[in-house]
Amino acid sequence: MERGLKIMVDQAAGRVPVYFGIGAISTKKCCRLAKMAAANGAAGISVLQPMFLKPTEEELFEHFKTIAESVPETPMLLYNNPGRVGYTMSGNLVDRLAHEVPNIVGMKDTSGDITQTAEFIRRTRDVDFKVFGGKDTLLYASMCHGAVGGVCTAGNYMPELIVAVYDKFMAGDLKGSLEEQFKLNPVRLSMDPASFPVAAKDMANLRGRAIGLPYKPNLPTPNGPVLDKIKMEMQKAGLI
Repeated sequence: MERGLKIMVDQAAGRVPVYFGIGAISTKKCCRLAKMAAANGAAGISVLQPMFLKPTEEELFEHFKTIAESVPETPMLLYNNPGRVGYTMSGNLVDRLAHEVPNIVGMKDTSGDITQTAEFIRRTRDVDFKVFGGKDTLLYASMCHGAVGGVCTAGNYMPELIVAVYDKFMAGDLKGSLEEQFKLNPVRLSMDPASFPVAAKDMANLRGRAIGLPYKPNLPTPNGPVLDKIKMEMQKAGLI
């Protein structure tokens, strides 16, 4: 893990900031990883809520606060992903963390609930706290509600479509941005019947990236209707 971060920081060569993602269960391990990331040149950290456990709101507050305080000079993003951990961060929790912990500066919201995303934005807009949309299919909608951008899976294999949604939105071409979103969505939705997160590698390989096989127990999407649908949507979008 440390070796991988060092390689990424080295290859980025200061051209883009590298954020280190933390998905550990215990607060102690998260703090250790946060310190490792800061020591190796990460521009910031992104911390997922603990999986398998189902902490109370007070436990979650102390968890995130303790991690942030372990690297007080390093910006920290919250990463809300209820689909993968089984529960969501509440608006109250994010509001409190944004206002009480100085280096918690933003979040990625992958809830897929645009009302919740909008609430995170509304409740933190009086402080220097930025919300990023985490659902590729809701990038346009998230920005309409005030998100500053998105952290998108599809950026790994079709960055041109993600960038087109963002650039046109920022240029004030809302109609054009929405059309780019509609072009992107069928490709992104074709991933869902495949094993998570295998289709991202499948699509990158289809575009000639040659990034190899997923780690087991995941296996490449086999030939058949799911892979055929992925290929068809990629062809329609002009990606292959």
